[in-house]
Amino acid sequence: MQFNATQIASLINGSIEGDENSSVSSFGKIEDAQTGQLTFLANPKYEEFLYTTNASIIIISDIQEIKQPLKATLIRVPDAYSAFATILASYQNMVTEQMTGIQQPSFISASAKIGAKVFVGAFSYIGENVFIGDNVKIFPLVFIGDDARIDANTILYPGVKIYHDCIIGKNVTIHASSVIGSDGFGFAPQPDGTFKKVPQIGNVIIEDQVEIGANVTIDRATLGATLIKSGAKLDNLIQIAHNVEIGNHTVIAAQAGVSGSTKIGNYVMIGGQAGIVGHIQIADGSKINAQSGVSKSLKIPNTIVTGSPAYDYSSSLKSQALTRKLPELEKRLKELEALVQQLIAEKVNN
Repeated sequence: MQFNATQIASLINGSIEGDENSSVSSFGKIEDAQTGQLTFLANPKYEEFLYTTNASIIIISDIQEIKQPLKATLIRVPDAYSAFATILASYQNMVTEQMTGIQQPSFISASAKIGAKVFVGAFSYIGENVFIGDNVKIFPLVFIGDDARIDANTILYPGVKIYHDCIIGKNVTIHASSVIGSDGFGFAPQPDGTFKKVPQIGNVIIEDQVEIGANVTIDRATLGATLIKSGAKLDNLIQIAHNVEIGNHTVIAAQAGVSGSTKIGNYVMIGGQAGIVGHIQIADGSKINAQSGVSKSLKIPNTIVTGSPAYDYSSSLKSQALTRKLPELEKRLKELEALVQQLIAEKVNN
């Protein structure tokens, strides 16, 4: 597919500097893009490549100064990174829009309801009373259990497993091998030291515009629902336990884990490998640093914590600064102790 500068500028509401008929057919990084490719500049540390790249069209910020002559056509926008993301999303949508039909072998229950322009990849399984909305793309080896619902424009990449009764909203993306709706980790201790399984009869509800990375596991609720609210973004290799709620537009980085029944607010940011205990609350706008261990509720919005156990970020920085000075402080303390001993000895001798 080929696009010219005018078409691209129209898509992202940009202004053109240069040849409006300049065209591109693919994408490239600014440092090594070639003729016929589209690229962007958002990070100032790559500015030098603005003048050496062979890209035909470059998306740049409105405030970017041009210090040397350029070969490329420029499209100026308020936010180059977001604009480029919009173009990539449009390109991806055009590619997936072309995917329709049902590949064989696949199994689709006679009671399932399948919308228009749906794609079902080979070796997929769609169970009893499943609802599949319009323009859903189901890649090969996907399993969708009985009574599940997948709403319009959602993409399930290869190997995704959606257990029974789970609900997936509109415009959701779930990447390869993620499991939605597996049993929550519920076991009742018995007098003899064994554990009795507590049946997990709830479900998982994923609202609209959510993206879930590869190899993520989201457990179904014991009762009620494990809930991922609209706009949330989950990285790869994340564990979400039963009855957790994750708020609107919250983002969680890879290898983090959230224990059962914890409620996470809106616009929260959770770093990689962070761990959050169960039955606590994380206030809106909180930021949890990577590898932090959160053991208590964060009740004040926009709180920033780090460490394990996690505590106030500013206090942590001060503690780290003091920790680095400990060898010097120890040396000074020993010198003071020696001086005190010397003064005591002099006083005794006198």
